[in-house]
Amino acid sequence: MRGTRVEIRTAALAHNAGRARRLAGDAELFAMVKANGYGHGLLTAAQAMVPAVEGFGVAVMEEAVALRDSGIAGPILVAEGFFDADELEHARRRSLEVVVHSLWQVQLLLAKPAPTRIWLKLNTGMNRLGLRPEWALQAAEQLAAAGMKPLGIMSHFACADDATDSVSEKQLLLATEVAQRLQLPLSTANSAALIRYPHARGQRVRPGIMLYGSSPLDWQSASDLDLQVSHRFSARLIAINDIQPGESVGYGATWTAACAGRVGVVAVGYGDGYPRHAPSGTPVAVNGQPTILVGRVSMDMLTIDLNGIDAQVGDEVELWGDAVAVDAVAKACGTISYELFCQITARPARIVV
Repeated sequence: MRGTRVEIRTAALAHNAGRARRLAGDAELFAMVKANGYGHGLLTAAQAMVPAVEGFGVAVMEEAVALRDSGIAGPILVAEGFFDADELEHARRRSLEVVVHSLWQVQLLLAKPAPTRIWLKLNTGMNRLGLRPEWALQAAEQLAAAGMKPLGIMSHFACADDATDSVSEKQLLLATEVAQRLQLPLSTANSAALIRYPHARGQRVRPGIMLYGSSPLDWQSASDLDLQVSHRFSARLIAINDIQPGESVGYGATWTAACAGRVGVVAVGYGDGYPRHAPSGTPVAVNGQPTILVGRVSMDMLTIDLNGIDAQVGDEVELWGDAVAVDAVAKACGTISYELFCQITARPARIVV
């Protein structure tokens, strides 16, 4: 067996959902399980979190249908709403909550009124999805007149994970004003806001990345936040090579040895979902001993520095997990843990524990 594997820890998922539950206070907790449960498995993640949450959030209708068909009976929110009339009917038949973010969706609803569980999304400054406040007020009035009063108002923070955030408070004030005028519940808080801004909880919170053992704040680690590792990626050493000063390693000869030493070859690469753009110096661990990536990541393998490391062929190399924080790998790669989790391919063995 090649030995490249991803370990998914359901107890950690449950723990992290419990942590979010405590932070949420009296607000409803909707766990975001979009993008295949942030790479953990849609149903695996949802089933692990069921005891701690009031509902689930997904991005698209297919994810919502998969949850409902698997036996998840509670509320499910579809964050991108419906894309056409057929999807709207799917949502109605399965009692799914849909986000209405554009006027064309309002027009589809009004063209065929029927009971629909609607959350109106506001554009409060992120300028991605959402109705401007004046349009949202008008849409809410029209929908209510047609027997489809929205369940609530939602928006999304652009900078809640930024240490110098000066935007979220303005967004919250605008969203709160609209929700109060319409006398509807409000939902704005993602993971970062749930942790940083207790006053932004509203009536529903929608955490994502914190549920998967990653910190949304780059100045606080996951362990500082009492979050547990839920996703561990590892592989095996398949060769150990001696190297001399001045010799290079890998495609493009991007790394050159400054002194004599040893380089390990690990059976994992971008064909498994490890980021090709990971630079030399990206952290890894061999049998729990920290070391670094050297040279360019290949499709099926990568190379690591073994100087001062007690290692032999067959030993385990952790790409991220217990000894190597996924957030540290993401920082080295100039990305975020969300991307690392979601880009793992089907090739590594997947072990759910």
